[in-house]
Amino acid sequence: MTDTDDAGEVLIVTGMSGAGRSTVANALEDLGWYVVDNLPPQMLRPLLDLSGMVGGALPRVAAVVDVRGGDMFESLPDVMSGLREGRKLRVVFLDASDEVLVRRFEAVRRPHPLQDEGTLVDGITRERLRLRPIRESADLIIDTSTFNIHQLATTVGELFSEIGAARHTLTVLSFGFKYGVPPDADLIADMRFLPNPFWNGELRALTGQDAAVRDYVLAQEGAAPFLDAYAQALQPVLAGYQRENKRHSTVAVGCTGGKHRSVAMAVELAERLGELPGVAVRVKHRDLGRE
Repeated sequence: MTDTDDAGEVLIVTGMSGAGRSTVANALEDLGWYVVDNLPPQMLRPLLDLSGMVGGALPRVAAVVDVRGGDMFESLPDVMSGLREGRKLRVVFLDASDEVLVRRFEAVRRPHPLQDEGTLVDGITRERLRLRPIRESADLIIDTSTFNIHQLATTVGELFSEIGAARHTLTVLSFGFKYGVPPDADLIADMRFLPNPFWNGELRALTGQDAAVRDYVLAQEGAAPFLDAYAQALQPVLAGYQRENKRHSTVAVGCTGGKHRSVAMAVELAERLGELPGVAVRVKHRDLGRE
């Protein structure tokens, strides 16, 4: 019998066709993961057993599982449920908007695997419906709609390059509501309760990364109390994520354009949360530079 405590970490990579599975697989391989592509779900248990039997020879295994498996793919939710107990198993789901997926398929001039005699949109709709229960049970959802292949590879490196580091990686993401709410955010904070530096002529051209804007935002009534209270409220949430083995989460901090208030407040929030045990915090500014 395999001792699952000695088994290496196993990552299941799945998601929408055209969302970047091949890019993620290549990036993981570059990071030293043993990657198996287009693996039937029924082969996952033998793969995990093998990773345990060979000890340190396969410390990190990534299996790409998707609808190319045909009818065999249907068993993935049941297989995932049966494998989670006693395993260092995580599921990463790659997603993108329908519009982006259509453009990507048209660019490579290939049909969707579930398209049959219908259109690209028909295939995408069928796949999204089939993948819904898998997406709902995934440990990490990465929306690649705004990524090119280099940005996606960089994100994979940031998430999966370190061995045995923090138990939880938190991304504090600033964004602009006028560009849409980040679809992969776990929690969202709205900074539009603060005065907008955009209406200050001396600050309009600057960003929340500039000291003048940061000082202006933090000096506003309610800014500091919000940061203190929100950081304190997130502490039990992040501790709970660790207990539940949720390895990654995203706290999105938004304002109107994602240029001033959200940027400054995201940086300040990250500094407060960076002191929590077992949590590695990184800051990203999704919409900075779009105006």
